[in-house]
Amino acid sequence: MPPSYEPLPSNDSEQDITQPQTSAPQKAGKQPITRSNLLFIIFGFLVTAFVFYKAGQWSVSLLPSTSVEQSSSIPTGDVKENESVPDDNLKNGSSSSSSASTIDETMPGKYSVGYFVNWGIYGRKFPPSSIPVQDLTHILYAFANINPSSGEVSLSDLWADQDIHYPGDSWNDVGTNLYGNFKAIYLLKKANRHLKLLLSIGGWTYSPSIHPVVVSPPLRAKFVESAVKLLEDYGLDGLDVDYEYPQNEAQAQGYVDLLRELREALDRHAMNKRADYRFLLTIAAPCGPDNYQKLHIREMDRYLDFWNMMAYDFAGSWDQVANHQANLHPSPLTALSVSQCISYYISSGVAPPKLIIGMPLYGRSFLQTQGPGTPFNGVGQGSWEAGVYDYRALPLPGSHLMQDDKAKASWGYDYQKQEMISFDSEDVGRWKGAWIKKMGLGGSMFWELSGDKGGPERKEMEGGHGKDPQPGQSLVKVVKEAMGGIEMGQHNWLNYESSRFDNMRNGMQ
Repeated sequence: MPPSYEPLPSNDSEQDITQPQTSAPQKAGKQPITRSNLLFIIFGFLVTAFVFYKAGQWSVSLLPSTSVEQSSSIPTGDVKENESVPDDNLKNGSSSSSSASTIDETMPGKYSVGYFVNWGIYGRKFPPSSIPVQDLTHILYAFANINPSSGEVSLSDLWADQDIHYPGDSWNDVGTNLYGNFKAIYLLKKANRHLKLLLSIGGWTYSPSIHPVVVSPPLRAKFVESAVKLLEDYGLDGLDVDYEYPQNEAQAQGYVDLLRELREALDRHAMNKRADYRFLLTIAAPCGPDNYQKLHIREMDRYLDFWNMMAYDFAGSWDQVANHQANLHPSPLTALSVSQCISYYISSGVAPPKLIIGMPLYGRSFLQTQGPGTPFNGVGQGSWEAGVYDYRALPLPGSHLMQDDKAKASWGYDYQKQEMISFDSEDVGRWKGAWIKKMGLGGSMFWELSGDKGGPERKEMEGGHGKDPQPGQSLVKVVKEAMGGIEMGQHNWLNYESSRFDNMRNGMQ
């Protein structure tokens, strides 16, 4: 990078290596040597030698593998021939000790959660058939809307959600039948029994409508009733609330009340169905201190199955300087980090296996900048909106892939355009996946699936700057493998005998 960027040394701060230590024997007063004393000295020498030998063995087994110290601002090749600059321990998913590795191997698989957005079927050409079901455990369907006056939850795009006919759908079915994305995903559930579907309610655009609802018992009741009805009608395995964000104490307490009432309603719904099944309740949780410090985390946790941590957008167009938007660890350049956020939630009472680490399948652009920690002026064109590029299009042609080995962050940099794009590279995905495994966290979450690499070719999608795909692996798959695999044994639910759709009641037979 240019001289204004100060390189950071490699740092594996997440590894805590404790080595056995020995102390020199204390000197005693001079004593005459007898035969018995001589035998005792020889015996003591043998015992001491054995102890030192074993200590040496333990020290070796606890040491991490050694790698050459690397600069944090190394161009890693052009876009077509990237040379990785790995942290070998994390890239290989190894632990700092042999005992820790043994523990990891016995842990159950992780959750891999992906947002599917209903608008993705349009310009992005990303229908349900493109969902990488083999790399996911949960789909969050985004987004349902909320009526701020009544509290009712409703779908936001009926044509995409329930009406569009995909290949194989008949136009001659008798009765009231479900088509669209929800039928297509239900069929994915039937073919992949590990895959679960949750309806995500809210999101950044619709969240202001939640403010009046959470503080009103009647509006919350309507919210709960309508959300559970959508679950039964559209074949869901649970509900996800994406409330961004409670602004005051009344809303924070109302959020707790809403989650409690949803949990009770979901359990009651299962009981009424005589279903031996727990319908899931999750939320999208903030990673910015200004927002998470307002939450009643310990009380909320009682009602949640897991937390989807929005561990991204640490930097963007709203800032004064360019920076990392999803760095794993803090650095002199940025105080915000994934690890700092997760530490707060754990200290607030959330068990690590309930924390799902969100990762961006997009990058944030900064123009006229020298790189992380320096001023910028404007943002790039983006793939679909200004300043935001799909991961599948990164690094942009003509840019270099850079990384910070201390913060565990990466970015693309174009020296001619002076454009920095902060995004998670494959190496960062491996680091984060290994960190999830090491910390005993629940898994990974991705916003959003249409931005990933791999998958079927999108022949009808328009091309051009910020849209043309670049070489590389699916980040969802990279993280899955770094975590050690995903949970495949928890079956979804397929019986919706009270759905308003005839074909859903019949299991799409």
